[in-house]
Amino acid sequence: MSVDTKYWTEAQAFGGGRNGHAKLASGMLTVTMTSPKELGGSGAGHNPEELFALGYAACYLGAMRFAAQSEKLGTVPEEAAVTAHVGIGPRSDGGFGLAVKLVVSLPGVDRDAAERIMERGHFICPYSNATKGNIEVTTELA
Repeated sequence: MSVDTKYWTEAQAFGGGRNGHAKLASGMLTVTMTSPKELGGSGAGHNPEELFALGYAACYLGAMRFAAQSEKLGTVPEEAAVTAHVGIGPRSDGGFGLAVKLVVSLPGVDRDAAERIMERGHFICPYSNATKGNIEVTTELA
C-alpha cells in the first residue's frame, strides 16, 4: 500500500525523552514530558500515551463524520464524542506495548447506524489503519 502524502508535520523530543520536552516545529506547542507515576515517574507533565490518546480520539471522530457523510450512513451529531483510553505495559515477548479502548458517544443515532459508522470510521481513520494488527484496539458504543 502506498500513501499519497498531502501533509507533513514535525515535532522534536529532547532532554530525557519521557522525562524532557517535546515541541512542534511550528512553535505552537511545547510540552513538558514526564513519565506517569504508574511507571515510576513524577506524573508532573505529560506523556506520549496522553498525546496519542488526544490524536486518536480527534482523528477517529473526524473519520466517523467523514464516513457518515460521504457514504450516506446518517448524521454524526455535533455533541458526538470519542474518549480514547490508551494503556501501556510490558509485552509478554519483551519491550512495551500499547492497548487502546475507544468509547464512542453518538446521541440520537440508532445502534445499527452507529455501529456501521464506527466500523467505517476505522476503515478511514489513519490511526486505526496504523494500529491494525499491531495494537489491540477495542471500540465501545456508550
